[in-house]
Amino acid sequence: MLAALESMRGEPGLPDFELVVFDVDADPELEARYDELVPVLADGDGRELCHYFLDAAKVREYLGAIR
Repeated sequence: MLAALESMRGEPGLPDFELVVFDVDADPELEARYDELVPVLADGDGRELCHYFLDAAKVREYLGAIR
């Protein structure tokens, strides 16, 4: 998922974005919240965008809405 997200950087029509990677298993709060949903992609407010696999269309839609 991370490589696919990195490849989206610089796509026309999408704003620049920062990726922050967390080890869910190292944080009891994150582990309780996401447990079996790893890998998970969430925005800075904790809203889940997708898990297991990258939903590129949903990520593009989300990023396009915040430009």
